[in-house]
Amino acid sequence: MPDLLKLATVDITPLRHRDFKLLFWGQLISFLGSMLTYVAVPYQVYQLTHSPLMVGLLGLAQLGPILAFSMVGGAIADASDRRSTVLATEVAFAVLSTLLYVNAILPEPRLWIIFVLAAIQAGLFALQRPSLDALMPRLVEKSDLTAAGALTATRGTIGQLLGPAIGGVLIVTVGLPATYALDAVSFAASLVALALMRASPPILGGERPSLRGILDGWNFARSRSELIGTYVVDIVAMVFGMPEALFPAIAETLGGPAILGLLYSAPALGALIAAGTSGWTNHIQRQGLAVILAATAWGVAIIGFGLATTALVALPMLAIAGGADAISGIFRMSIWNRTVPDELRGRLASIEMVSYTSGPALGDAESGLVAGLFSVPASVISGGVLCVLGCIVCAALLPGFRRYEVASESRTSRGVASHGV
Repeated sequence: MPDLLKLATVDITPLRHRDFKLLFWGQLISFLGSMLTYVAVPYQVYQLTHSPLMVGLLGLAQLGPILAFSMVGGAIADASDRRSTVLATEVAFAVLSTLLYVNAILPEPRLWIIFVLAAIQAGLFALQRPSLDALMPRLVEKSDLTAAGALTATRGTIGQLLGPAIGGVLIVTVGLPATYALDAVSFAASLVALALMRASPPILGGERPSLRGILDGWNFARSRSELIGTYVVDIVAMVFGMPEALFPAIAETLGGPAILGLLYSAPALGALIAAGTSGWTNHIQRQGLAVILAATAWGVAIIGFGLATTALVALPMLAIAGGADAISGIFRMSIWNRTVPDELRGRLASIEMVSYTSGPALGDAESGLVAGLFSVPASVISGGVLCVLGCIVCAALLPGFRRYEVASESRTSRGVASHGV
């Protein structure tokens, strides 16, 4: 029975490491605050324009800075103190949330200001995330990497579950300005936690940021079929099966702002259940196939969401999708952490970030465009169908990724290490 419980619960072993624990709790609180803004910004854009397409264009406005600064962020992560980079960008995020608050209290909030601040936030995210992702393997032992990834996924899903739901309630009760203000205040927790952590300087002899260094990261990623697979499958799932830009319009037919928060929270509820019962993931060796199957399940659930006509059906479908996405994320993170050498972690984290951020941004634009041309349900359903078909194609065209196993990867890593790479 104890062994069965371990398989059905999240492994908290990595929390015995002091700095990982500090990072976990600090990021949890600040991320909860960020998810308030995550709901508030598209809601405000929709209220100002009443256009799903404009909400979708918000994603495109964020995609440009992500693509522009992601590789720079990766190079900085491999050449600088990763903790200091995260700390500095957290300060900047707090300032931007404060500016969103200032715009919201204007008699006539400016739409262009929201787009500019959202774009700057995306650029900062691109600079920060490689350092944040590359920190984790230094904070835990290699044997704890999958469990640490599951805990990180749990932390994210708690924020995605509670943050949007709270945000929807706050928008209705205290208004948009106070919602943005609470986000700004939440960054205090992460700033304190990061200040208490030990420094995380680059490895001895680490490269300065350079074009050649960036190309080295790209060349390494291209040489590993398992990494290519994680990027491609995630992009396919997010571009075609991520209808978040349509949530404000869907919420209007299901109950208003309170339902809007639940739409954003429902995938996180499923993800939290999946991550909270993820002990079994430590025993899965065919992790490439697991990613493909999980992404396919996401697409099937999105089809069900598109067919739903009531919140009682729509919300469970989103929860199932979120659970599938969490499982995919756990295995993708495990593959990444086991495959990438420390001196390249920042640059490879930036490539990973491009895949999981450009997909949703393009998905917002795609879903908004299709909804404008046809209808909201048609956009959601067609996206889910294309996601499933895309996963099947990926499984056929990427046999190396489909057959990827943890055991075979470990043998490969020992061989690579023996040659000094």
